[in-house]
Amino acid sequence: MPKEAPRRWDRRMQQRLVHGEAAALGELYDRFASLVHGLAHRVLGDESAADRVTREVFGHVWENPDAYDPRQGPLRSWLAGLTHQQAVRRLRETETEALARGGEGTEEDLERKVRRASVAARADYIVTAMPTPLRAALELAYFQRRDYRQTAADLGVTEDEARRRLRLGLQLLSTANDAGGATGTAPGSGAGL
Repeated sequence: MPKEAPRRWDRRMQQRLVHGEAAALGELYDRFASLVHGLAHRVLGDESAADRVTREVFGHVWENPDAYDPRQGPLRSWLAGLTHQQAVRRLRETETEALARGGEGTEEDLERKVRRASVAARADYIVTAMPTPLRAALELAYFQRRDYRQTAADLGVTEDEARRRLRLGLQLLSTANDAGGATGTAPGSGAGL
């Protein structure tokens, strides 16, 4: 039952948005603005550009609330996908304009930059979306340089459980490269801007 609660919230939120309830947009913004802004900033590396993408994503949601289909996945994932698409589009436009004005680099450099930003943003999303036990194990192993035995002791779990959490967390994180090319989207997105 607890796993169904977020889905119910997603469906109710989508219905409220379809009915034009401005308070629903405010709640959605309060809940997900930091995720949207963080992903946009990770791709673009620029605060004001991330602010613009954040406004554009929530503007798109307000204007197209029926574009989200709760049966396709969580609202969080859909928003992450919209953000990713919009941020990559903006990065590509900005970099293409810079190349056209005689900036340094080539089209291949641009594609590499877009791909790196895309993978980094997807990895950030995966880490923030993974279950807390997996994230905690990865953070101990990566940031605090703990091995699986130390991680197990710190988390108060068996060594086998610590290895399992680390393995699952790393398997999830490894999918960051499987984003479907330079314009891949976060899981469950399925919608374009």
